Amino acid sequence: MAKVTYVDHTGTAVEVDIAVGENVMRGALYNGIEGITGECGGGLSCATCHCYVDDAWTDAAGGPSSEAEAELLESTAAEVKPSSRLSCQLVVTEALDGMVVHMPEHQL
Repeated sequence: MAKVTYVDHTGTAVEVDIAVGENVMRGALYNGIEGITGECGGGLSCATCHCYVDDAWTDAAGGPSSEAEAELLESTAAEVKPSSRLSCQLVVTEALDGMVVHMPEHQL
C-alpha cells in the first residue's frame, strides 16, 4: 500500500491508502474522494479525472504516460499545467508513497 493525499480546490486534504499497481483515479473513487469523476472508468477517453501532481512529486510521477494522455489533457475543463495528469494513467508505485495530487475545481 502507498499513501496518496488528494487536495480539493478549496485546500481540503484527504490521505488514503492505495494498493501499489492501482491508479490514482480508482483510489479516489474507491475511497469516496470528491473531485475526480472518471466517467469512462479509466478507459483513457473522457479526461474527467484530471489532476495536478504536487510540485514535490512531479519528477517521481513523470509526465503523461502516452501521446493519447497528452492529447486528452488538452480537452480538460480546467487549465492544463505542466503538472497535469489524467489520474487513470497515474499508477501508484512504492516510489510514489506519500504523493500529493491536487484536483481542479471542475472536471466537466
